Amino acid sequence: MSLPDATVEKPASERRLTIAKAMSEAIGQEMERDRTVLVMGEDIGKMGGVFGTTTGLFEKFGKDRVRDTPISETAFIGAAVGMAASGMRPVVELMFVDFFGVCMDAIYNLAAKQSYFSGGKVSCPMVLMTSVGGGYGDAGQHSQCLYATFGHLPGMKVVIPSNAHDAKGLMLSAIRDDNPVIFMFHKALQGMGWLGTVAGSINDTPEREYCVPIGKASVVREGSDITIVGLGATVHQALAAAKKLDGTGIDAEILDLRTIAPLDRKTILASVAKTGRLLVVDDDYLSFGIGSEIIATVCEALPAPLKCPPQRMAHPDIPIPFTPVMEHFLLPDAGKIESRVIAMMGEKT
Repeated sequence: MSLPDATVEKPASERRLTIAKAMSEAIGQEMERDRTVLVMGEDIGKMGGVFGTTTGLFEKFGKDRVRDTPISETAFIGAAVGMAASGMRPVVELMFVDFFGVCMDAIYNLAAKQSYFSGGKVSCPMVLMTSVGGGYGDAGQHSQCLYATFGHLPGMKVVIPSNAHDAKGLMLSAIRDDNPVIFMFHKALQGMGWLGTVAGSINDTPEREYCVPIGKASVVREGSDITIVGLGATVHQALAAAKKLDGTGIDAEILDLRTIAPLDRKTILASVAKTGRLLVVDDDYLSFGIGSEIIATVCEALPAPLKCPPQRMAHPDIPIPFTPVMEHFLLPDAGKIESRVIAMMGEKT
């Protein structure tokens, strides 16, 4: 995955944050506002989180509300479900989404179903934040996205921000929500120096409290020829491709999903109805994924035929390779998006 470095100047009128800083600021503000909010996870205390999600919180709120846990995801995520049922609002970090297998019973059979199984009497106001995405040679154990895995399971909301402004607003919405929310953050956008980051993910992020609504996509670039739907890192790849496509006379509209579940089908349909073409770019596995769901939504809902068959771009259905050359060959990037769009513009239904 080819992504530019964050080398941007800060305009005097803006307060630019990384996603990592935006997340920790949002959590801190909610901890100040609501004493039932606490944070748990591996290395989230004094270290501030491997991905910077809890930087400064331990020093401010202490070990009782910012709790380092043993390496037992089943134990501390299960404990978070119990805390949520007892009136607290835990924010718990699963360091890599790849580790979901050892604690899926607590996530899905407990957290997601708690309200349903109790007839609405017991809610589960819990946030599970977790890192996603490849491009770093971390192989199949630390590089997956698994968006569709969580989006497929009813009872949970699933979000993924592409920039710091949305990350803060979505985190505030997630903590205040009475449902369990899976908050996915892409490693390529996090703003940690050892990872590198994408310039566009660092943007104006007000210090005040504000909420970005869960379930609402964003049109980040208006266009007339084709709709490109992305999420997380692929939003920035789509924007980079759209800039190059301008030189060929192709005007691409870019949608940032921001929320996987619930999916903002209305915004997607309105965009595709306008452009008549659709490409979904997803760095999760290809089959049974977000791209398939969006294409099915469009084909089921729009009465008129599109100008060409809708397409999806994603990681093929194989474990993510360890070798960087192979990994980058398989992941989406701006060049691949540009080539696919040019080809689609020549196709007809």
